[in-house]
Amino acid sequence: MPLKILFMGTPKFAVPILKSLSNSSHKILSVYTQPPKKKLRGLKIIESPIHTLSKQLKYTVKCPEDLLNNDEYDYIKKLSPDIVVVVAYGKIIPKKILDISNITFLNIHASLLPKWRGAAPIQRSIMQMDEETGITIMKIIQKLDSGPFMMQEKIKIETNYNYEDLSEKLSYIGAKLIIESLKLIEDKKANFKEQDESKVSYAKKIEKKESEMKWNIPARNLIAKINALSPFPGAWFKHKQNRLKIIKAEESHLTGQEGEVLDNDLTIGCSENSIKILKIQKEGKKSLDTKDFLSGYVIKKGEKIY
Repeated sequence: MPLKILFMGTPKFAVPILKSLSNSSHKILSVYTQPPKKKLRGLKIIESPIHTLSKQLKYTVKCPEDLLNNDEYDYIKKLSPDIVVVVAYGKIIPKKILDISNITFLNIHASLLPKWRGAAPIQRSIMQMDEETGITIMKIIQKLDSGPFMMQEKIKIETNYNYEDLSEKLSYIGAKLIIESLKLIEDKKANFKEQDESKVSYAKKIEKKESEMKWNIPARNLIAKINALSPFPGAWFKHKQNRLKIIKAEESHLTGQEGEVLDNDLTIGCSENSIKILKIQKEGKKSLDTKDFLSGYVIKKGEKIY
């Protein structure tokens, strides 16, 4: 028998998963997402990707500032879904709601739990140069990302993957696994396994200060950082009061002082080897290949970037 689903999600990562559910035999009762945000000094209101898709699919959309009120509790209880599917929603679900009887709360998490619990598992796995990551389908409990899991699938992290690349691949895996998971629940064959607490690690939220480039680490680590933060928020450095965001770079075996511009192609020295910047973006401008960028912006060989 098809299941009744309440969906909670916000970013682009959640879009293929909602589409997968909408194309299934299951019934989506309602969608929760983050409230629209003001942009450009309040002149424009930006809806979340899930909000936009939900309107196109003609689902009821709710965007509460928080879930800590009786209205949301009463709404969800009255709605009486079989399953609540949560994908990067961005809000903690209160215990009072989690305790509503006869509802299973499932989270689609972008790591191989218990590794990388928390807000930024994709970025952290790239930044730490992990060889693999994956998707976990888990039951939500009050403690962050610590509930028992029913399905996992691994993926190799290629060295050239940035956040956007890996996020897209994981999202499509999640879209497949949630349908398989719901089938197991339908057939009463779901088996939840407790996480190994001795192997827990945490993927804390990316802080603004982490985005600034520091040249006193090996080039391979800087490349991982650039990839993890690309395209947003982006790894950046300052040059003559201009903030320049590195969109894409590769490791070079040229050597020199840390932060030194080593050639006319924007190769910059690190503590070990160097990075050659392939694509760059000046704040407020579009991103450009380095050759095109340097045709209109001068950074000379021998300069030091601090």
